[in-house]
Amino acid sequence: MPVKIRLQRHGKKGKPFYWVVAADSRSKRDGKFLEKLGTYNPNTNPATIELNLDSTVEWLWNGAQPTDTARAILSYKGALLKHHLEGGVRKGALTQEQADEKLTKWQDEKAGKVDAKVSGLSNAKADAKAKAFEAEKKVNEDRIAAAKQAEADIIAAASQEEAAAEGEETAAEASAEENTEETQA
Repeated sequence: MPVKIRLQRHGKKGKPFYWVVAADSRSKRDGKFLEKLGTYNPNTNPATIELNLDSTVEWLWNGAQPTDTARAILSYKGALLKHHLEGGVRKGALTQEQADEKLTKWQDEKAGKVDAKVSGLSNAKADAKAKAFEAEKKVNEDRIAAAKQAEADIIAAASQEEAAAEGEETAAEASAEENTEETQA
């Protein structure tokens, strides 16, 4: 029976969630499987992967072939490296302690890279939020300044109209006085 390590799709439409399983290659994609090895959630950034390394390496030693996507996930989590190191231990090129040390060193480096990505994403998100806040603040200040300017223009226009109306009244009074002087003369 040819065994494949592959992904089994779960989740709702547009929000996939996968199980990493060891299954008979002749079974359906979401059908019967031999063992669940872990989960893969591509909806998060970075993607969340939980994997049982020991049982995965055991399936690899028994001849299970990972699909392309499953191979990428196994490589990302270090299952293929552990498989390779255990091959060296079985051949006598390494001791088990040396293999474990190399694996933990690699996992620590990988965890550092993932943490750096997470912190970079959170910093980028905070920077974007700060920029949006500053832009919103500027728009509000411009809107307030425009409202004050419009209010000042209305007041200035009203005072000009009052001055013009007073000027017309004084001109009308002056012309009325001139008319009365002419009539008296």
